[in-house]
Amino acid sequence: MDPRYPIGKFMMPAQVTPTRRQQAIDEIAAAPVKMRAAAKGLSDSQLDTPYREGGWTVRQVVHHVPDSHLNAYVRLKLALTEEKPTIKPYNEAAWAELADSKSPIEVSQTLLDSVHTRFVQLWRSLKPEHFARVLIHPEHGERTVDWLLFLYEWHGKHHTAHITELRKKKGW
Repeated sequence: MDPRYPIGKFMMPAQVTPTRRQQAIDEIAAAPVKMRAAAKGLSDSQLDTPYREGGWTVRQVVHHVPDSHLNAYVRLKLALTEEKPTIKPYNEAAWAELADSKSPIEVSQTLLDSVHTRFVQLWRSLKPEHFARVLIHPEHGERTVDWLLFLYEWHGKHHTAHITELRKKKGW
């Protein structure tokens, strides 16, 4: 297993159905609880352990997920309210080095809870035609709202697995 991708690299589902979309939304809804469980009871020393050589610390991962999902929430709103908006990427590695990514994780866990409350409410309100709306990512080109849905379903599971796999490896 490649420790960078403990659940594999992101891949769009071969077939997108209403049932598969609902599963993705349910997974996004569960992400904050799963992230909390993954980090529960870790000491500061454990939180400051990289999940792999050259990788982020557990603390940085916990702070990264709400940063990323907040951006995703804004991207979704732009895709739903504008015609083919160009979204702004951000430098994730630089964000992970800022002072707030070294703070206690509870603030980011609470932020993830709040972001996901709104994120999931919005996902669950969408009609089938909304999933075909287009956004433009400067690095990935034209993408759809479906792409956002499945990318962020994967993203939450991906980073939670960074923590759970490290715990298994270390016997935490």
